[in-house]
This record gives sequence, C-alpha cells and structure tokens, in this order.
Amino acid sequence: MTTPAPAPLHWKLVIDAADPHAQADFWAAALHYTPEDNSALVERLLSAGALTGEATVEYHGRAAFRDLIAVRHPDDPYDPETGTGLGRRLLFQRVPEPKAGKNRLHLDLHAGPERRADEVTRLQALGARVLREVKEPGGQWVLMADPEDNEFCVQ
Repeated sequence: MTTPAPAPLHWKLVIDAADPHAQADFWAAALHYTPEDNSALVERLLSAGALTGEATVEYHGRAAFRDLIAVRHPDDPYDPETGTGLGRRLLFQRVPEPKAGKNRLHLDLHAGPERRADEVTRLQALGARVLREVKEPGGQWVLMADPEDNEFCVQ
C-alpha cells in the first residue's frame, strides 16, 4: 500500500518594512494586487479585548493591524471572516531596523520585452527607482528598488 503524497504547503512571502502600509500600497499598485481588508477580524479582536487600539491604524478608511498588512492576487480566494488571502500574497511586517545589505530573495516581474520600458516608467511613478539595466547572453532586465530599497527585477 502506498502512502498518498502530502498536499502542497500554502505559503506567503513576508517582507520586513519600516512602513508596512506604504509598502502594501506600492506593491498592490505595482502588481495590480488587492490590499487585504482585515477590518472585520480587527474589530472582533478589539471587541473581545484581545487587541488594543494602539495595535491598530486606519488604512483606507478601515480598521487594520498597525504592524501587518498583506496584498493578494485579486483572483485568488480569501477567507471572508478574516479578509486573509488563501493564495498568492505578500505580507508586510513592521520592523524597527532599516534594511541592511543586498536582498537574499527578490521578486521578478515578468512584463516581457515589449512592455518592460513602460512598466519601469510606471513603477518609477509609484516610487521605485532604477538601480541598473542588465543585458546578458541569458537575458535582459532592469534591476529596481522599491520605496524602502528592496531590490526587484523587471524582465
């Protein structure tokens, strides 16, 4: 008798940030993602005394966690009770220290050669900056940094 293969693990990418809500706004716009609305969960936790008002902020007119906010792919499922995405998502968490050194992990945005320049311009208007353009035998991309200097590539 063979043992069934375990189900794939669900995951999210967690990114440290000085201002998680500003980072969420940048990446939601950059990826055309949706900021998660956790206001129902936040309100329940406040009502139950499990969360203090100091642990919350107003984000886009709704109650939100002060130190955490996520963005999710708009087509992916989410839990309507908590607003938490159940698919592709980025979670930004507040940390006290600034970014130091090169990222060990980064996002590659696949715009394609015909859209790369337009996407770079659009991302710059959102607050990203170009670090350098790369042309190698294996490909071509633009290395950029988000508003908190996290590197990412536009291919």
